[in-house]
Amino acid sequence: MNAAALIARVLLGTWFVYSGGFKIFGSGLDRFTLDVANYQLVKAPWDAVAAYTVPWLELVAGICLMLGFLRRGAILTICGLVVIFSVSVGWAWHMGLDISCGCHGGNAPIQYWNKVAEFVGYFIVLGGLWWMENWNDLATAKQNESL
Repeated sequence: MNAAALIARVLLGTWFVYSGGFKIFGSGLDRFTLDVANYQLVKAPWDAVAAYTVPWLELVAGICLMLGFLRRGAILTICGLVVIFSVSVGWAWHMGLDISCGCHGGNAPIQYWNKVAEFVGYFIVLGGLWWMENWNDLATAKQNESL
């Protein structure tokens, strides 16, 4: 079970490091600010605040998850980001917006059902990681009690 958790942490962490890093160093935060503004959830300057903050959260949480440092905090941070992404994409879908997702700097419009599947996958992996973290703590506590 620990091997599965390690693999899941490294893969998910790598994905979020890539995603945040690409927004910061690849397509650029100015481009991501435009992508955030396209969702029409917040007005300037809050679109820039979100665009300049979210990628750094993705990057740091992804690194922590990969390295196993502050695992619970990293899991909760990534889960919170996925909730925000889910709400944002749901809003865009509800409003009928034909926009790019802003995930990796592309111009292709959001494929909403694909995003639903992606978010479900994130929540399954994050829920599994959270469960494994708690299961490991319970197993350790039981071992300590028997000593």
